[in-house]
Amino acid sequence: MTPLDDLFSTDESRAEAQLEKVVTLNPIDISDFPNHPFKIRQDEAMAEMVDSVKQYGVLVPALVRPKADGGYEMVAGHRRKCAATLAGITEMPCIVRNLTDDEATIIMVDSNLQRETILPSEKAFAYKMKLEAMKRQAGRPSKENLRPLDTNLIGTRSDEQLAKDSPDSARQIQRYIRLTELIPSILDMVDNGKIAFRPAVELSYLSKEQQQSLYDTMECEDCTPSLAQAIKMKEFSRDGKLSAEVILSIMQEEKPNQREKPAFRDERITRLIPKSIPRGQETDFVIRALEFYNRHLQRRRDQER
Repeated sequence: MTPLDDLFSTDESRAEAQLEKVVTLNPIDISDFPNHPFKIRQDEAMAEMVDSVKQYGVLVPALVRPKADGGYEMVAGHRRKCAATLAGITEMPCIVRNLTDDEATIIMVDSNLQRETILPSEKAFAYKMKLEAMKRQAGRPSKENLRPLDTNLIGTRSDEQLAKDSPDSARQIQRYIRLTELIPSILDMVDNGKIAFRPAVELSYLSKEQQQSLYDTMECEDCTPSLAQAIKMKEFSRDGKLSAEVILSIMQEEKPNQREKPAFRDERITRLIPKSIPRGQETDFVIRALEFYNRHLQRRRDQER
């Protein structure tokens, strides 16, 4: 049945309603994009943006879409919205565009991938969201596309298209998406640089229980896995043999770059080592300090003779 409003509206007015338009909205009235994967950090860049908004207002319009139940949802411009809110600004320009869920997801991801600094977890969930949206848009594969669709989504047309529009290769994108299988505590370690990217990808194949056991072991032993150790745990997990004891045994293995560089456990020594000394170089620092002390002591003895 034709909506009542359409019965009393002209073709011109209906066409005009579909056009994009810039409106002024209060940032607190714009809801965030569901499951937005990009974090808004209260860092120096945000402080500068807040100062700019206080002085000049929001200069670049955000992109929003109308919500079915009324109001608007942010698609691109979450940082501008945050800056406006912190600056106490009650009005910001927004482009209103009618978008489907998948269209909005793709635009949201693309607009944020232009950032200079992106955390591994942000890329991981963003790539996953966009790839799923692209696959829904593409629908079922044609008969010409005879490649099977496996659980990692490798080899699909959407996967290849995503790589063309992204700074990463299709294989690298799949590695990022694997990170979404990590438990939050381990994923945080990846974001903080405590676990390297490639070992993290291998760890994503462990079950949640095994990952938690690994995290507890890392906390207790104050260590993180190398790529070789991560691969070994993945293989044990695949064979159904990765227990907490096996994880501890693997993590206690000596890494090549740790040989002849023992960690100091004596607090009387560790408290004298400057915080600026990189981890793993404490022994070299202590040796240089002792050599300097011995040279100084020898000079004093020579002067007393």
